[in-house]
Amino acid sequence: MLRNALGKAFRFLGYTVQYGCIAHCAFEYLGGIVVCSGPSMEPTIQNSDIVFSENLSRHFYCIRKGDIVIVKSPNDPKSNICKRVIGLEGDKVCTSNPSDFLKSHSYVPKGHVWLEGDNLRNSTDSRCYGPVPYGLIRGRICLKIWPLNDFGFLRASPNGHRFLDD
Repeated sequence: MLRNALGKAFRFLGYTVQYGCIAHCAFEYLGGIVVCSGPSMEPTIQNSDIVFSENLSRHFYCIRKGDIVIVKSPNDPKSNICKRVIGLEGDKVCTSNPSDFLKSHSYVPKGHVWLEGDNLRNSTDSRCYGPVPYGLIRGRICLKIWPLNDFGFLRASPNGHRFLDD
């Protein structure tokens, strides 16, 4: 009887470890659901919106200008941030605030991306902490799940004029 109980306990433990590994791989490599907070991506993503983030793009280096990504914060590695990719390595980007009279430009270094929030007046982004290493990207947001009246693919950047093609 004890042998039977131990056998069941070990089988249960084995299944738990197996399914835990499968779940970890699914969330790490395929994607997951993310609750966004903060005003930096308004009006595209509001505070408390729920989105789906896929992680395959970052592994295959398929991140493009205009994509909204989840990134480990350069200021606080324990938290994630949600920003839009404005420039990829080698791109010329405007590094000044939109209200600045004189505009300054810079090139994104190799292995980095330039990130900005859609709400330029209320966003801490690459204009503050500089280019972000590609390795900090956790995933690409591809679908808004909640609220239901806004369900679907994300709209284009309200700051499309900030993308430079020089």
